[in-house]
Amino acid sequence: MKKTLLYLGVVLLGFNFPAFAQPSAIQKSSAVANVASIKWETTSKDIGKIAYNKPVDIYFEFTNEGTVPLTIQQAKASCGCTVASYPKEPILPGKTEKIQVRYNASTKGTFKKSVTITSNAKVTTYILYFSGEVL
Repeated sequence: MKKTLLYLGVVLLGFNFPAFAQPSAIQKSSAVANVASIKWETTSKDIGKIAYNKPVDIYFEFTNEGTVPLTIQQAKASCGCTVASYPKEPILPGKTEKIQVRYNASTKGTFKKSVTITSNAKVTTYILYFSGEVL
């Protein structure tokens, strides 16, 4: 009899725990809503055929679709032939900006390069790709 009451008490107590967890789950979901969010026009570009040893600029446009200012913390190129420039000031919700990537082709042939973007957005890291052929 004591075991039955003990099991019954544990079961009833177990049913009450989800009710206690709900307020914190609601609080967490409202905190998630206050974030920056990046929407890219595209994350990959084929720039076609370019001249050897002549710098080319590629632009990646994005919009902050979040509810708080977006801050780009870093834009790291995959090689020394690529330099990325990004907005240093916070991008307000709804505003559109660009990442500029300058590629100086020092080797002939096809290529595929990348730039890693780090920010305070919900998805903190994005990789932008560009490819083409150096003549």
